[in-house]
Amino acid sequence: MGRKRTAAQKTTTPKALDRFSKALEAGDDWFAALLEAIAHWETPEEVVDGRQYRYLIGGEAFDWLLLAERLCEAANGAIPDDEREALLFFGRPPRELDADEFKQAIGAAKHRAHLNYLYGVVVEEALQLVVEEEVMKERRSSISDQDGSVEREVFERIYGCGRDELLAACRETDTIPNGDEISYGELREFTYWLFKYRVRQNDPARVASDTRRALARVSQLEVAAQRRARLLAGPETNEAAVVDGEVVARGL
Repeated sequence: MGRKRTAAQKTTTPKALDRFSKALEAGDDWFAALLEAIAHWETPEEVVDGRQYRYLIGGEAFDWLLLAERLCEAANGAIPDDEREALLFFGRPPRELDADEFKQAIGAAKHRAHLNYLYGVVVEEALQLVVEEEVMKERRSSISDQDGSVEREVFERIYGCGRDELLAACRETDTIPNGDEISYGELREFTYWLFKYRVRQNDPARVASDTRRALARVSQLEVAAQRRARLLAGPETNEAAVVDGEVVARGL
């Protein structure tokens, strides 16, 4: 069902943000206070200092790390830099937190919406990356000239038609507005729309196979991010380490 979007308006300070700030002022554990604020957060999107934050994508996919970023920015330095950066850049909380604890902390409804985001945005982006890597590998190993856009071939393999056609179809549903430009928030809306389109268009076996390949790539990326985070957090030194083919400088 199509739905009309309106520009997000700046809201008054959410009550959950006030509670978070007061908890930090009282010296409470910042991560526990952050999770509590997320659990009580009610604003699906807002504009703060000219930046649009869209936490709920497609009305059902919750980007909790974007909300965590919003809360951390309002903390006025009360959160240790290394712990904040580990969470926002690497998705690594300051203490171990299993799936059940996380679900209990933010609530069942938000946890379901978080899973929608995981599969509908993160995994969908990973699937596009997997297929792009396959196309590039095939083109490098081919002795014949390869014509056409890599992006178009990727989209045709996954969705059956090119990105421009799919974007136009997405705009027709009023998921994102018409225009020559697409914002980051709108791009994530488009990605979530693509996920639902793929599930509708393909048979369940194909959907399951593609999802497994994408989840494997997400796991690889998470492992690489964790290794990079450990190296960057190591003893201060001017050494440089190589992680998955990239040079990571330490102590600089």
